[in-house]
Amino acid sequence: MMHNLRPMQAAFYQSESDQPHPGRARAIIKAHPEVRQLMVRNPWTALIALSVVVLQTSLAFCFGKLGFGYWWLSLVIAYCVGAFANHANYVIIHDATHNLIFRNKSWNKLVGILADLPNLNPGAMGFRVYHLRHHSHQGDYEHDADLANHWEARLVGNKWYRKAIWLMLFPFFQLTRPPRLKAITMWDRWFFVNFACAVAYDVGVVYFCGWPGFLYLAFSFFFSIGLHPVGARWIQEHYTNDPEQETYSYYGPINRLALNMGYHNEHHDLPSIPWNNLPKLRAMAPEFYNNLKYHSSWSRLLFEFIFDKKYSLFSRIERTKRRNDEAPPSPPMLQATTPVALSAETITI
Repeated sequence: MMHNLRPMQAAFYQSESDQPHPGRARAIIKAHPEVRQLMVRNPWTALIALSVVVLQTSLAFCFGKLGFGYWWLSLVIAYCVGAFANHANYVIIHDATHNLIFRNKSWNKLVGILADLPNLNPGAMGFRVYHLRHHSHQGDYEHDADLANHWEARLVGNKWYRKAIWLMLFPFFQLTRPPRLKAITMWDRWFFVNFACAVAYDVGVVYFCGWPGFLYLAFSFFFSIGLHPVGARWIQEHYTNDPEQETYSYYGPINRLALNMGYHNEHHDLPSIPWNNLPKLRAMAPEFYNNLKYHSSWSRLLFEFIFDKKYSLFSRIERTKRRNDEAPPSPPMLQATTPVALSAETITI
């Protein structure tokens, strides 16, 4: 539970308490040491990534042959198939970020770059940097890019059409957040490898599939993170109107297509558990999760966020206890059956 919280007008909820996940992780391990068995790597995830890339590229080739006259069919298939496919690869990029696919970090990065190809833009390596920061500095405005910019939240407000446009253009707004973060850089050799692979793939799609094929992949990209049920995942994870809880899970049927991305409390508690074992964590330690609020429908949440004025981009918790780059308390470091870092790995800046 959070303490010392007070809602502020046109501002984030303010909290002086630590994030709840490290403490809950220690309690889970103490009560259920058998959860260590879930801390393994899943190399089969790489095969899923490759399959999605082949599927999306094949569909792009088909729409390239059909031509622009079938743009409406491209839009429908992107909404019904492409969005789920691209979102599944987002989850794979996420697991690669936590090195949960292979033991070798470079192999994980390569899988992330592979899974990123149908998105048409180089985002995997940038995500790797700021997502690990999100785990270690959850809710810290100067370190957590998951929080909206102040100007961004004021611009969107709680008008339904502005929130809808914000979701539709979500990737562009995300690009404006990393520059505000302190002591962080995303420009390294892996970023340029990611960039070169994305450019080569884009050129190949245009050459072999034509612009209609490229358009299909663009539709899939925007639906996978915007105005679509899977786009509600961004709201489900940390948006709240109850300042006593800042992280939410989703336990609905789309988890089967989203590789259990909805199990977000479970993931934040023990980030060393891969996507396929997250439901097992909840089953092993039900007393830690049954008392938490959760979402059962991404579709309902999507409409609620857009049309309910109580929701805005300020419906988040900002952690105000630490300033001046004070380091957060170290997460519990525990030995897994197969050695895997329990929490977000330390990144060298």
